[in-house]
Order: sequence, then C-alpha cells, then structure tokens
Amino acid sequence: MNGKIRAREVRVIGDEGKQLGIMNLGDALNLARAKGVDLVEIAPNASPPVCRLVDFGKFRYEQAKREKESKKHQHANRVKEIQLSAKIDPHDLGVKTEHAIGFLCEDMKIKVTLKFRGREMAHTEFGFQVVQKFLAQVAPFGHPDFEPKLVGKGINVMITPLPRSQRAKNPHQPEVAPEPLLQPEESPPDAGMASEPAAVDQPPVYSSPVPISRMPRPQSADTNASGFANNPFAQLEIK
Repeated sequence: MNGKIRAREVRVIGDEGKQLGIMNLGDALNLARAKGVDLVEIAPNASPPVCRLVDFGKFRYEQAKREKESKKHQHANRVKEIQLSAKIDPHDLGVKTEHAIGFLCEDMKIKVTLKFRGREMAHTEFGFQVVQKFLAQVAPFGHPDFEPKLVGKGINVMITPLPRSQRAKNPHQPEVAPEPLLQPEESPPDAGMASEPAAVDQPPVYSSPVPISRMPRPQSADTNASGFANNPFAQLEIK
C-alpha cells in the first residue's frame, strides 16, 4: 500500500472500477493523494502489478465481508470421521449417533468407518448390521452416498446431510417458548345493573337552566299601599 509498493510502473484502476492505464509509481501516488484515497496493490504477480485507488479501511471491510460469505459454504466440504466396531456397546453407539446428528445439522459430511479385528473378519455380517443400524438412526438428517462396502479390513460409507427443508429438527437445539399474550382485565359488572360501554370522546351535555321561583317577601304591618316598609310618612296626619 502506498509507499510500500516496489514496482516502478503499475496498472491503475480508479475508485469507480475504471482502468486508468499504466502509470509511474510516483504519478499513481500523486493521483491517490489528490483524490484523498490510498493506492492498494491487489495483483502483485501481474506484469505490471495492478493497483487500485480505494480507501484502505473500506477495502479491508469489503475483503473481510467476502471471506465471511465464502466460509458459509465451507461446512459442506468439511468431513468428520466416526469409527465404529462390530462389538460396540449400545450406549456407545447412541453417543456416536448423537455426535453424527450434530455434525449433519451443521452441514458437515460424515465418514463412517468400522474396522474388524482378528477373527472378526470371519463374521463381517455383524459389522454390516451395526452400520445399517447407525444409518437408520441418522436417516432423518442425512443419506449415504453409496451402500456400505467392505474395503480391506473395514466397512466404509459416506453420509451427506439432507437439505434444510427436508432435514429433521436438531434435537439438541433448545426450543424457545412463546411469550403468553396479555389479556385485558375486565371489571365485573355491578349487581343488578347491565354494563354499558363508556362513551369515548363525546362532548359533555349541559341541561337547560331550571328557572328558580322567587318566594314572596313577607310584608310587615307597617307596609302601606305605597309598597315601602317603615314609611316615615305613614303616621303623618294631614288636616
């Protein structure tokens, strides 16, 4: 990158992917500085070496992203080997079966090998029975590429995982229980009264004012016809 490039001439690719032709290293570095990017060597074995004008941080991010995508498809190419025996204990066979199911659920191939020892070669049918029992237990997760065959002093078979849409669910994967739905609380209706739905967003209703009747004011004995109480001229005698 930049000053660590040792070639005198380089083929430059622009930041938009267009080829800018062959340039001297100094001209390519000046062009990278003018655009505010780095000069990264992407094909050192070419003649002349190929360099690209790109931000080095962005270049590393894109490269790591491509490597991560490529690793997703490498599980199918990985092969795990499981060894069996003609006199294997049922418990040991169950443990090896669980391991095989775990490998198949991770998209890995399995190579099953059963080796005969000593006089066991005289009764190879017992070895085939063990292999067939093993294949029957892993059948929901993978299928054999070929029928088990005797090679030398052992039986070999290759198992390929089934597609995810046809494969059984991984029994070792914990299940997540769904969260219960919250039910709204209902208040019990009052005894003897029917529950009525409450009105929502309704303007208040005001009743018309009720006329207030005035009580007649009591009149004292001194009240005369003029309507005034305590009239000072009431006892005045006119001669």
